[in-house]
Amino acid sequence: MSGLFDDLLQPLGDKQRDALVSAWAALEYGSEPASEAALPALRDAALRHLLDQMLRRTGRTLVHAGAYLWTSGYRDDIAAELAAKGWGILPPMERAALILVLIHSVAIPRAEGRLAGDDWQSPHPTTPTHLRKLSQIHGQRRLSDALQWLRSAGLVRLVRGADSGTAGASYVPGPALRRLTPAARQRLQENLILAVGPDTALATAVTVRRSLGRPEVTTSPRSGS
Repeated sequence: MSGLFDDLLQPLGDKQRDALVSAWAALEYGSEPASEAALPALRDAALRHLLDQMLRRTGRTLVHAGAYLWTSGYRDDIAAELAAKGWGILPPMERAALILVLIHSVAIPRAEGRLAGDDWQSPHPTTPTHLRKLSQIHGQRRLSDALQWLRSAGLVRLVRGADSGTAGASYVPGPALRRLTPAARQRLQENLILAVGPDTALATAVTVRRSLGRPEVTTSPRSGS
């Protein structure tokens, strides 16, 4: 980090510099979003703007992760460049496992009115056994390996005893999903629409808009991390 942010930090006093560096480290290396209450640089609008400038120099950006909570994630333009080069693309099995967890722990509970909000947090875990029964994924080892990989990447989180209706290992979306920008969150939500109801009118609208390269427009139910 030496020298990269000198022109932004040098005009500031020691206290402000320390606050910015501490916030930058917490955002980039913390496994969970950082609270404004714990970091002065997040509470102060001017310092938060400087913090975003620091992040943007490394291809990152501030991401609002809830009430008084912030994290960092890849800028949309950088994410597009990386994806075009094949970097950060999930293998097919891991992608399928992640979509299944999102469908059963977020999409279905939200559609049934059991989950409010528009992020990827959920108190409704799902089990590998449940995922195998309701999907075409065959082989316990393949799904278990995929879930383990997703867990190590922070894309799913293991919970125990969170739901009286499940036993053993259960999974909910992981903290890495909270690093998605609003545009990235919408793409993921649209992918869920395409996965769950490919023949629906909403899926058709998503496919047509994407084929025409039109700008993304937020759609309900309350899309938007």
